[in-house]
Amino acid sequence: MNIRRRSVFSNEDINNLLSAGADERSAFLPARSARQTLAETLAALANADGGVVLLGVSPRGNVQPGAGAPALRDLALDAALLTDPPLILPSPQIMELGPDSVLALIQVPEGLPHVYSLKGVYWTRNGPANRPLATSELRQLLLDRSESGYENKAVTGASLDDLDENRINRYLDQVGLPPNADAVQALLSRGCLTRSTAEGLPADEPLPTVAGLLLFGRDPQRFLRSAEVICVRYAGAVMGDEFVRQDTTGVLADQVRQAEAFVTSNMRRGMRIRGLAREESTEYPLPVVREAIVNAIAHRDYSIRGEGIRVLMFSDRLEVYSPGRLPGHVTLDNLKDERYSRNEAIVAVLSDLGYIERLGYGIDRMIATMQEAGQPAPLFEETSAGFRVTLRSASPDLVSPAAQTQQWSHSFLNERQEAALAHIRQQGRVTNGDLAELYPDVHPETIRRDLADLVERNLILRIGTKRATYYILK
Repeated sequence: MNIRRRSVFSNEDINNLLSAGADERSAFLPARSARQTLAETLAALANADGGVVLLGVSPRGNVQPGAGAPALRDLALDAALLTDPPLILPSPQIMELGPDSVLALIQVPEGLPHVYSLKGVYWTRNGPANRPLATSELRQLLLDRSESGYENKAVTGASLDDLDENRINRYLDQVGLPPNADAVQALLSRGCLTRSTAEGLPADEPLPTVAGLLLFGRDPQRFLRSAEVICVRYAGAVMGDEFVRQDTTGVLADQVRQAEAFVTSNMRRGMRIRGLAREESTEYPLPVVREAIVNAIAHRDYSIRGEGIRVLMFSDRLEVYSPGRLPGHVTLDNLKDERYSRNEAIVAVLSDLGYIERLGYGIDRMIATMQEAGQPAPLFEETSAGFRVTLRSASPDLVSPAAQTQQWSHSFLNERQEAALAHIRQQGRVTNGDLAELYPDVHPETIRRDLADLVERNLILRIGTKRATYYILK
């Protein structure tokens, strides 16, 4: 059974796993397993190709009756903390297969960025069993996974007071932790807190990590200034003086929402003709836009300073640039199939919040969605210091949502709005002052509302602020 791309397992998936038996990517453990036994298996899977542990199952694949969901969940969380470093995993999935038949499914993503040990022993999988790594294997694995860990470092000057308690509580409620759960311990297990200082010395109290501030900080940019998304919409196919810009800051979840809203509000909308039918369409498929933005935010290299993520909109394309080249063993050739998480804590929490899949980055889904929309597949490129995704615009294939004439007479516009559009057609732009000269007897506020309505109708684009504001065709 292919388990690599699963994020949520169904009962049918579980039954298939039980029928297939334990192997190098799936393990069965009884509900009363020792924490050390489960931790050994989790470390072995993490050091190999990932997989799943079915907790509450006999070695023969029979679900044990009487296992309680809270006990299984606690055992899974406790065992993950025993490894060195602690494993940051998606929340266990509790499965009810029948009356008094409950098990916990623990997913271990492939390509994790550390090498994990238990009491000094580094484990891996050998078929359905665990075995210690040979010295040569350990050396190679250490080399392969040496380029990560920045998100787990303490942030100089930051303390627990710099985390948003309400945001943390909402997250812990969402992942199903009981009200009396230790929030500090939960954040430690998820890599959002550390007991070491930025210099690696023992800390007097738990300290926020880079991941913790980015996910739950009150003001992450106070400490991590480059952790932002710069969104720009240019009027043409190249960078120019006519543009709309928005710098999105705050925690990563807020950045995702703000950047997605910027693209949505600044992309063209219309109708696409398929055969003899018309259907509403956008310049870019919204799920692909969201996937590109989320991937950039989740997987960028936050150790790179002085540069943020850039979302650039042109008349013919959308570019999403992320600082940091592809991590680990991932290359442009195997990007669609391989998995490697530079920021496993960030990925785990954003997965719990529903922003990304736990065991896949959605590259194949992006390609399929663009092709279904009749647009070219996304272009993936590495630059000298980063990674860029380019989506080609569908605007040449879009027509106005309303039947248009040269004078816009069927768009339900008033005389002033038609004049404004005609002025843009002739001069390339229009200002409030231009329209006021054409209609000197009309109140300035009415003219402002006329132009704002054209923006709302997705016909024109506002450039600049205050007295420097002007409008162009969208």
